[in-house]
Amino acid sequence: MDSELIKVGKNRAEQVLIGNGGTLGLHAANKAYQQVWARDTMIGGLGLLLCQDAEGAAILRRSFDTLRTYQSPLGNIPHNVGLANLDDPALITHGGRLEATHDQDGVAIVDTAHSGCIDNCLWYIVGHYYHYAASGDRNFVQRAWSSLERALLWLQYQDSNECGLLEAHEAMDWADLFANRYNGLYANVLYYAAWRAMGHLAAALDHDPAHFFEHADDVRRKINVVLWIGPEAPKDWERIKYERKEWLYTLKRIETELVERPFYLPYVAFRDYADRFDTLGNLLAIVFGVADQQQADKMLDYIHGCGLNEPFPVQAVYPVINPGDKDWREYYRVRNINQPHHYHNGGAWPFIGGFYIAALVQAGRMREAEQQLAKLTTMNQLGRQGEWEFNEWFHGRAGRPLGFARQSWSAAMYLFACDAVERGSVKVFNRQNGWTWR
Repeated sequence: MDSELIKVGKNRAEQVLIGNGGTLGLHAANKAYQQVWARDTMIGGLGLLLCQDAEGAAILRRSFDTLRTYQSPLGNIPHNVGLANLDDPALITHGGRLEATHDQDGVAIVDTAHSGCIDNCLWYIVGHYYHYAASGDRNFVQRAWSSLERALLWLQYQDSNECGLLEAHEAMDWADLFANRYNGLYANVLYYAAWRAMGHLAAALDHDPAHFFEHADDVRRKINVVLWIGPEAPKDWERIKYERKEWLYTLKRIETELVERPFYLPYVAFRDYADRFDTLGNLLAIVFGVADQQQADKMLDYIHGCGLNEPFPVQAVYPVINPGDKDWREYYRVRNINQPHHYHNGGAWPFIGGFYIAALVQAGRMREAEQQLAKLTTMNQLGRQGEWEFNEWFHGRAGRPLGFARQSWSAAMYLFACDAVERGSVKVFNRQNGWTWR
């Protein structure tokens, strides 16, 4: 690795993050997304708390305050919150609702166009644990605790059949123009992480954490029953499968048609499933500890073998969905975004590349992690108008930057990946030391 270039990259990444801070908190991007987006900001927090400038932590705390202030009456965390002037056309076209004036900077708009997104509350809870693990600020957890409990309750109501896993409509996770649905991998890996995070936060407040950890274990086991096809599935999977009749028919189909896969399936729905590699969901399963070592090695070998880390780490899905495929939707054509090898449909995302490197470190594959960090450095250095643009996403095959520049989570996950490689472990979520900062 070029240590000097990485040092420059880290400095530029911090500049992007601090520059994207605003009155309400962390904006998703410098110009394109000037709102506090729940998932982007919480992922951004993984880098904000690694910034040398104390303003990084201050930006994250402002983000928490904003999201908590505009939490819905039922407990949902808003998809995003932004500011607009009273004469701003966005008040008409944004699709959000007006809220109280925030200081003298404008009127807050809470996005209601994506109000059904499943992962806002999930990242909100995980983000609070990460902040506590880094800061040790028990008082901050105490102030947020009732909000966190309401967010978790909202999530529990998204388990509509009370099977223990979340159900979601399609296009309601981070890939909000994509056909993942029902018992999805990405959302349920985060659900495991949220229950586990709540257990640690409860213990910090001297509450009994057992209930939270028991739920986390139950979610992990059911993810491995429903979404993992192979010998690593839990030994009691036959019992669980027959207890939950809604899974029985589909799992029999999967068992017959697929036999085995080296990755978690992206979703299992009513008598339906998808047979493709959801990169982010599988990587989070490694980082958060849903997958064991054998499963992690299979997934990481698959990424390498299929070339998903070429030319840059890492493509979002494999294989891509083409017109005529079962999960193709005509809305993929909107703004030409989700054509094959674009955006969610096989585009390469630097922030997912950061999680890829963290997963390699978590699995003890340090040499690969160093190699991929070098490639991620080159990726973030590229730009259409200058160096170090930290673009949103890249064409999956051509490796050319697309989307918007100065993306917060691209910068944040670069810092997170650098930290993981430098220390040789994943801060906070390290499975060997039981999810602690040190």
